Amino acid sequence: MHMADALISPLVGGVMWTAAAGSIVYSTAKIKNELGEKKVPVMAVTGAFVFAAQMINFTIPATGSSGHIGGGILLAGLLGPFPALLTIAAVLMIQALFFADGGLLALGCNIFNMGVIPCFVVYPLIFKPILRKGFSVPRIGAAALLSVAAGLELGAFGVVVETLFSGITALPFSTFVLLMLPIHLAIGVAEGIVTALVLNFVYKMRPEILESSEQRIPLVKTVPVKKVVLLLGLITLLVGGILSIFASAYPDGLEWAMEKTAGTAELEAEGPVFRQAEAIQEATAFMPDYNFPGAEEDGSAAGTAVAGIVGAALTCILAGAAGFIIYRIKLRHSGNAA
Repeated sequence: MHMADALISPLVGGVMWTAAAGSIVYSTAKIKNELGEKKVPVMAVTGAFVFAAQMINFTIPATGSSGHIGGGILLAGLLGPFPALLTIAAVLMIQALFFADGGLLALGCNIFNMGVIPCFVVYPLIFKPILRKGFSVPRIGAAALLSVAAGLELGAFGVVVETLFSGITALPFSTFVLLMLPIHLAIGVAEGIVTALVLNFVYKMRPEILESSEQRIPLVKTVPVKKVVLLLGLITLLVGGILSIFASAYPDGLEWAMEKTAGTAELEAEGPVFRQAEAIQEATAFMPDYNFPGAEEDGSAAGTAVAGIVGAALTCILAGAAGFIIYRIKLRHSGNAA
């Protein structure tokens, strides 16, 4: 559901950039002590996992469409809402800057639709209440399925509203929304199952990770997380370096809805703001479309594998560095206050 720059006006792009930046600043300020020294590695590796997992488009049967996970609810369940927002923002920044996935002008929209909505709206209103009576495998599964479906529906509606306010006449509201919502509901069911499996996998290994995130408290220093981090890291390498090669070739839900509505998945945009954003992306994207520069349209398996591993590593570094810096600053401030 990564929006391209041609789907929004510069004004809407600017407003959504402001909203996304404000949400990142707010998240940084709201993080208290939940990012202990045990949680920072989890933040880093789960960010890498979400990057790799987003490369795998799965086919939606009988539609000619595909989908990929968003990851917002998965990250919120493992990290808490505020670290999760920072992590999904890191994923989307790496994708836009280095792989030209999603527009640079539209980056604020993408962070809002795929990060702010699931972390700040769906997580507190749906995910947490379901788990209020305690954690169990069935409850985690139900929370994941319902929350992911709701988050994707709201995110898809956000895309439609953003194109409406941008005056994109090729995508009339009524037609576009009637295509976007059903296809993303189907994608949401598939992502919800994946999210439930991953959350329950971590819960069975180290229930303290989910419990501490829900309570916004640090992991006790005696809780071992090395095995979880290593296993998630290995799964990330497998997903990004091997499984990504077999991703569905069908258009994703947004592209599918655009083709059905406008007859094309690639709209054109003219103007200095769009040209500048495109020029920046061309300068920074060293593996556009997750492949080697100059690769043919279909790309190569080796290029996709390298992109998956490199992108996951960059996301791991960025998310981990952000978490570590915030943790150290908060620790210093709490020490000074004491």
